[in-house]
Amino acid sequence: MHDMLTGAGLLTVAGSKALDDWAVASGDPLYNYMERAGKAVADAVFEYSDIPQNYPDEICILCGPGNNGGDGYVAARYLKDRGYNVFVMAAEPPTTDEASKASSLWLGETIPFKRERLEDVSIVVDALFGVGLSRPIEGIYADAIKAANEADVFRLAVDVASGLDADAGVPVGEECFSADATITFTRAKPGQYLAPGRFISGGADHIKVADIGFPEALVHEYASKVFENDISLWGHTYPFAGPSYHKYDRGHLLVLGGREPALGASRLASLAGLRIGAGLVTLAAPSETYTVQASSLTDIMVRKVDSHFGFIGILADQRINTTLIGPGSGIGEKTAELALECLKKGKRLTLDADGLSSMAGRLQQLDAFPKREAVFTPHDGEFKRLFSDIDLASNRLAAAQMAAKRTGVTIILKGVSTIVASPDGKSAINTCAPAWLSVGGTGDVLAGIVAGLLAQGMPVFEASCAAVWLHSRAAMKAGRGLIASDLLETLVDVLP
Repeated sequence: MHDMLTGAGLLTVAGSKALDDWAVASGDPLYNYMERAGKAVADAVFEYSDIPQNYPDEICILCGPGNNGGDGYVAARYLKDRGYNVFVMAAEPPTTDEASKASSLWLGETIPFKRERLEDVSIVVDALFGVGLSRPIEGIYADAIKAANEADVFRLAVDVASGLDADAGVPVGEECFSADATITFTRAKPGQYLAPGRFISGGADHIKVADIGFPEALVHEYASKVFENDISLWGHTYPFAGPSYHKYDRGHLLVLGGREPALGASRLASLAGLRIGAGLVTLAAPSETYTVQASSLTDIMVRKVDSHFGFIGILADQRINTTLIGPGSGIGEKTAELALECLKKGKRLTLDADGLSSMAGRLQQLDAFPKREAVFTPHDGEFKRLFSDIDLASNRLAAAQMAAKRTGVTIILKGVSTIVASPDGKSAINTCAPAWLSVGGTGDVLAGIVAGLLAQGMPVFEASCAAVWLHSRAAMKAGRGLIASDLLETLVDVLP
């Protein structure tokens, strides 16, 4: 058993089924994989129990009728052989050849589901249903899950917590096993990193992956283009400045400022762009706010801009390669027109906050720019305004992927599990953001980090993934009580 290889594509429900089908078609007995999976479950119980063998407390393994239940029977056998006091609860006999074989080799106690029997149990292993579950769990199985969730026990899920949609990360029905840890096979599943699935599975640090013997080349072929966001995904493209670099080699970022009361938003974004390494950052500020912005931003160039044409005039500077529109920019047609003008001029674009709201109902205008290097950074409310016909509730990952494909831009869908989705289908799920990051102004900092990395020439998808990861790590470094400006200081401590 080992932790997931970072940068490796996650395994969807379809990918998992394809691997099983390959094993059957190749003549490689599927039971061999079940045997290795069950042993991995037993190893995980041993790791998490942290208690001597032959201890008096019992381990209960809930076994379903399919191959997930077969994994449970194998695990029970290995645990019993190691001296553990283990028994199986099963509502019905196995329905697959592999599970039937595993059940026949289990010579220990098997009983029907009994809530009262859980009173003396220390560990419950969920081997009821695996990744293929597509309908709500009902009847005796729902009762068993409810009893296990209410019991004072350690709960371990096998492959996927029963009742969890392995792709979407949401419960399929009312009852879903709530695990303290999950032992999954071959690769982790997208739904185990998407909230609430991440918490149902025990948290990202308690999702363990076991190699059960599928050829790595085959796994790579069937794995999805969805990844856990990690430095191995984008580190090879990170813009490290060389000894002969000068400021223009590191890009020039132009930020559109606005009016009161949102002056701080564009300041935070501008400073974040500079802090992440952009060589120059210019804030375009209206005359009425110029003095306060210029006096507050000693490291940022501030220029007066009072008209659409004034901003376009600044864009004419060929050294400006990247723009950020949205933080405090104001909502309206003019803001949308300026964003589109940036694309027309061939500038890389980050669109956030007011810029996103301004584009609602105008997304079709993006089609005029076939080559567009842009990032949209919506939270849920902004996403719904932009893509009112896309269902966000049932599958956030699929929603972000659909939005990226439709617009031809990279989408950073912010939330508990921030998702980065590229138009070509590549996606990343962020798992390291702390709860205290949800405070006003942090989104402006994120937008500035994205834009600052784009200014330095980092590829759009990788820049977006890096920005989200570094933003989260900076928040972890800052700790509880964080305010947005703290990120500008702690960001330095987490840079690669």
